[in-house]
Amino acid sequence: MIHVKWDRETLHFPVPPPETKLGKLRTDLAEYTHLPLGSFKLIHAGAVMKDDSAPLTAYKIRENSTIALIGGHSLPSAPTPAPSSRPQPKVKEPPTEQSTITAIRTELDRVRTTLVPDVDALISALAPSVATTVSSPTSAPTPTSGNAPTQSFSSTAQAPHLPRSHPTPASNSSKPTSSDHTRLSELLLQSLLRLDAMHLAGSDWPEARAERKAAVREVQGVLDRLDEAWSAR
Repeated sequence: MIHVKWDRETLHFPVPPPETKLGKLRTDLAEYTHLPLGSFKLIHAGAVMKDDSAPLTAYKIRENSTIALIGGHSLPSAPTPAPSSRPQPKVKEPPTEQSTITAIRTELDRVRTTLVPDVDALISALAPSVATTVSSPTSAPTPTSGNAPTQSFSSTAQAPHLPRSHPTPASNSSKPTSSDHTRLSELLLQSLLRLDAMHLAGSDWPEARAERKAAVREVQGVLDRLDEAWSAR
């Protein structure tokens, strides 16, 4: 079976024949979910699957592969702007390699400061024996007491701009729920999408390409770690 994560659901389908084109899988998913064919993206192993004419073997789809289905919601049409005498906004400058590298590093830093601590806390709550690996190497061990605060799994999505400190592992009385796992998975997948959407001018930007590749690998690693801990709970 292959598994397709869609919103808060996980769909299961038989593994298609190796010669099956990506376009056929996309059409089957559109029919099953009743989504417009061009309204969603498919992501596997941190990369967006774009070439509908390529066979699934080109994307290394095999037994127990997990594909993320992102999007599928039609956007409201933009209202017609009323005539205005105000000056027109300046045309956005095209991206440069340095601005793209800055955007990649900003996205990766956002994941490290607002998502990784919650992922670590969730994993610690699932397996208290590894809670000490979440703490900073330079911090002293925190004594366990009945009054220790529990980690909230909803803070980062609402205020990603706030600075974060290392979270206190959740206590055994407050086990993570499936909604906690789903929320973090979706936020990490959205980060992978944003990284994939960053424009790169081919081989002219080798440094930016290397930065994005490393960032995708790191974010995908966090997502894999989260899914593995949740599956082993």
